[in-house]
Amino acid sequence: MLNLNCHTIREIAHQPKMWMDTYDIVLSRKQEIEDFLSKNSINKETEIILTGAGSSAYIADTVVCEYLKAGFVQAKAVATTDIVSAPSYFLTPSPKLFISFGRSGNSPESVAAYEVANKFCKGSHHLIITCNPDGELAKRVEPGKDLVIVLPDGTNDRSLAMTSSFTSMLVTSLLCKNIAALEAQRSKLQAAADFADYIVKSEVAEKIQKLTDKKISRAVFLGSGPLKGIACESHLKLQELTDGGIVCAFDSFMGLRHGPKAVINEETLVVYLLSEDPYTRQYELDLIDQIEHDNHPAAQVAVAITPSGVKGILDFEINAPMPALLKGNEYVAAPFVVVGQLAGYFFSLNRGLSPDNPSVRGAISRVVSGVKIYKY
Repeated sequence: MLNLNCHTIREIAHQPKMWMDTYDIVLSRKQEIEDFLSKNSINKETEIILTGAGSSAYIADTVVCEYLKAGFVQAKAVATTDIVSAPSYFLTPSPKLFISFGRSGNSPESVAAYEVANKFCKGSHHLIITCNPDGELAKRVEPGKDLVIVLPDGTNDRSLAMTSSFTSMLVTSLLCKNIAALEAQRSKLQAAADFADYIVKSEVAEKIQKLTDKKISRAVFLGSGPLKGIACESHLKLQELTDGGIVCAFDSFMGLRHGPKAVINEETLVVYLLSEDPYTRQYELDLIDQIEHDNHPAAQVAVAITPSGVKGILDFEINAPMPALLKGNEYVAAPFVVVGQLAGYFFSLNRGLSPDNPSVRGAISRVVSGVKIYKY
């Protein structure tokens, strides 16, 4: 049983409930969301830019894959940090729908990206997904032209690291994509929530905690398709919660061979986020075989996260208790990131840090500061 002695672990543990509470909020606003999309002629042909900074940008990197798969042919992920600093390289003047993610909605880039987008892409609309009703981003919306969805208060993480906010905003964007069939999403989301609950409350959490007994100084997270975005967020969680004490990397399974594989040594944690797509999984299993052949026992520990299991050749696997419910379930990306969150939390404690505020030198903070925004 986890000791819920700080904001970070409480916010990791309550994510399944937050997802279902988020579903209820979206359901209560279903007609409003549909009217917003209809009134502004937003459909699968609309150019959609999913955006955020830091972890929020990784939400965009994850869900854009599902938007494209669903037929939103002009969807793309562009970080607010890119929009603000070099808009002409990432934007065209035509009107668009910007889907923005912001835990606090107060980061300088989030607000500036909204302003730059309206100047550069006149006639655009904004769907803002945030955890803070009082944030600057939420206050900027123009009724009718824009729409803001504020998530349950529990998603507005008090800790430095984004955990509940990350997954709940991710879930919201997928629910909005599926708004026409929203009622059918509840059972799918519940299955993902049950998987996350299992990870947190079963022996899985204990196994993740025992990783701290190993001498680990590096970690690599690998994923394909939408799970590459989850790999990116997972690497950030472990790195920031250990104050950079564990240097982390991420990549696609196939991309790892092209140089990044050199990072794997006897002090490396390798985490495989395995796809349920049978075509994709062939490439993933080939890579696992190669790593095990080339590096074992050099790689300190290897973990696979997958609803349905693999070959049993790794140190341990994290499998869903009811994998059939997660087959083809796009919400499965949310529980996958819980493993990276827990690893970050346990390694933070192991290194004598405070998970709520792990940055001893103050190098990072809950809301980014020190950013000077120039008038566009």
